[in-house]
Amino acid sequence: MVSFVAEKRDYYEVLGVDRSASIDDIKKAYRKLAMKYHPDMNKEPGAEEKFKEISEAYAVLSDEQKRSQYDRFGHAGMQGYTDADFYNSATFSDIFREMGFGNYDSIFEMFFGGRGRRESGRGADLRYDIEIDFKEAAFGAEKEIVFPRMDTCETCHGSGAKPGTRVNTCSACGGTGQVRQVTQSLFGQMVRVSTCGKCHGRGRTFDTPCPECRGTGKSRHVRKLMVKIPAGVEEGLQLRISGEGEAGSNGMPPGDLYVVVHVKSHPYFQRYGDDILCVLPITVAQAVLGDEVEVETLNGRAKLKIPPGTQTDTTFRLKGEGFPSLRSRGRGDMHVKVVVKIPTKLTDKQRKLYQELAAEEKAGKNKDKNIFERIGDAFKS
Repeated sequence: MVSFVAEKRDYYEVLGVDRSASIDDIKKAYRKLAMKYHPDMNKEPGAEEKFKEISEAYAVLSDEQKRSQYDRFGHAGMQGYTDADFYNSATFSDIFREMGFGNYDSIFEMFFGGRGRRESGRGADLRYDIEIDFKEAAFGAEKEIVFPRMDTCETCHGSGAKPGTRVNTCSACGGTGQVRQVTQSLFGQMVRVSTCGKCHGRGRTFDTPCPECRGTGKSRHVRKLMVKIPAGVEEGLQLRISGEGEAGSNGMPPGDLYVVVHVKSHPYFQRYGDDILCVLPITVAQAVLGDEVEVETLNGRAKLKIPPGTQTDTTFRLKGEGFPSLRSRGRGDMHVKVVVKIPTKLTDKQRKLYQELAAEEKAGKNKDKNIFERIGDAFKS
């Protein structure tokens, strides 16, 4: 399944800080907003979602590596992270203890019901950057991509144990891969969920690891995949292909593959949304006397009528000759801007005619025909 990725708000905007803000500034901004939107302090509709949004922004901007990736690639740089990767941060615990809200594991449990921790076994998302031609962006294309990923080990089928050897249910977590610790606090019962230290979240133990994957349950393979690029794609568009990321663990689903599309520039066309623009040079004679010319379009060559007296930088529209829209069933238009090209090299005959016409204009002669009409006649002779 292929889908487009919805855009999120800029993390710096969410916290109300500059892109050059220090870690201390980011922490202060988050603390202030957390006090305002914390679910124990704010029961208004939308407060919980706001709290999640500012917490996600803080999780990224307070981490040096995540912040660097975000500054370079935007939200696309965060696609390899799960909920657990975002929110499993020691700085959250520090802030919430300072604010008197207890440890952050209980907040995570409250928001996600343990989902983020359970889904820590979900396979990692992958990113693939692909470059296509301008016309492929206009008409769509089907491309084969090749990329490495971690798949379920074919030898042990993901168990991590050597085939034929015994696999045991973990005695510490009862096969769940998690251990829970319940404590009492000022705000009531707090539940802390953490990965089992004995089985490392697998829920099972074994004595002899698989020789192929060395007990991980995964092995690296090269995947070939045909990707359909829809007509009308724009630079930077992300296509999400469900289930084509890396394999999950503990029976969890695989991650997704994000294909980021980059469009090559065109020597003739420029794109503005669904419309395209091109510049067409014409001669002085064509501008004065008019003409019918052929222009290049995305669909081949088309005829364009230049009316007499056309001024330079006049723009003509060819309806429906632009890009197909991803948001509707229509197509954009093609805009042709004509530029009158003034000759820089003249033959002796042409120079003489220009001099003659210039002299007549200056003397006020030939009132029925202006200089440009005379030049046009000269070029046609």
